[in-house]
Amino acid sequence: MSTRAALLAAAEAFAPELEARAAEFERERRLPAELAHRMAEARLFAMMVPDVYGGVEADPLTAAEVIERLAIADGSAAWCVFIGATSGMTAAYLPPATAREIFSSPAIVTGGVFAPRGRADDLGDGTYRVAGRWQWGSGTQNAKWIMGGCFVHKDGKPEVLPGMLPHTRMFFRPASEVVIHDTWHVSGLRGTGSNDIEFPPALLHRDYSVGLTVDRPLDRPLYAFPAFGLLAIGIGGVALGLARAAIDTLTALAGGKTPEGHRRPLAQRAETQEKLAEAEALVRSSRAWLWDTIGTAWHAAQHAGAVALEQRRDLRLATTHAVRSAARAVDLMYHLGGGSSVYETSRLQRCFRDIHVATQHMLVGTPTLELTGRLFLDLEAEISTL
Repeated sequence: MSTRAALLAAAEAFAPELEARAAEFERERRLPAELAHRMAEARLFAMMVPDVYGGVEADPLTAAEVIERLAIADGSAAWCVFIGATSGMTAAYLPPATAREIFSSPAIVTGGVFAPRGRADDLGDGTYRVAGRWQWGSGTQNAKWIMGGCFVHKDGKPEVLPGMLPHTRMFFRPASEVVIHDTWHVSGLRGTGSNDIEFPPALLHRDYSVGLTVDRPLDRPLYAFPAFGLLAIGIGGVALGLARAAIDTLTALAGGKTPEGHRRPLAQRAETQEKLAEAEALVRSSRAWLWDTIGTAWHAAQHAGAVALEQRRDLRLATTHAVRSAARAVDLMYHLGGGSSVYETSRLQRCFRDIHVATQHMLVGTPTLELTGRLFLDLEAEISTL
């Protein structure tokens, strides 16, 4: 069985359980440890870990399809897998000895936050004093190692790289040394356990850190693919899966529901037919463009060893467009469902809440449209996160 087939089969096998336990995930505001462990044993969290360290090193389109399939069953579980999988990508940037220590087993789960909200003071000899607190620590309750992004300071001042970019690094710490604050009381994606995480002050070595914008990863096609592009397409996969779930739920509902004040079933109403068709067009077209841009970038990574700026631009724009299109499709289905949509037992209300949390991620927000728009206009732009 190919890598793609094995991963998709694993996602398919977990789907019925994820759908059946979704209310449990929401109630506990996290994925159960035993479930996360079984998903890790199925190598879902190791999708982007280099094969030389025991990972799968799956191609980006396979990863996106796996995440999408999981999200059709439950958005929170899919989100945790995408965060864990993209965190595993950092193994390609670590010194080999550190990578083998952290990713000592294919069932290891890692997590954390890329945003540089912490501080790392360079003390010399590869030692840093590191501390910080980060929001959106998705799935970290089940992680063995947790990372946090930091601005590097030297001699008490923020260190600036050539091009006037701030020097940022992500530092790894064992989960036993990290404080998880119970802050994840939210509207959607409740089961992700995306609490605040805190690194108490400690001395850490540079070998336990990565700089995505400055370090050279392993010379493999997956790590020639843009790192932030990989992170973004995970959000796209979750969003498209949620939209597909909403469409399927409404389609199943429409045949048997006659809205209050109407004589005809929901499926027989022109508004239902029109909006369902619109939702299908939104999801299928945006998915096709995203999948196409992933394929184009992946071909470049495989054959040229690098992804051109125009391809990175299109990848991020296609991802943001897919997330926005998916949100529009979910909204259409939620409103068509009428009063049925608001009950806790309805998948429509959960899709509605989940998608509108996913849209808040910085990698698919308005700044991405501004950045890609500047590039289309041939204006100066800061492209380090492309």
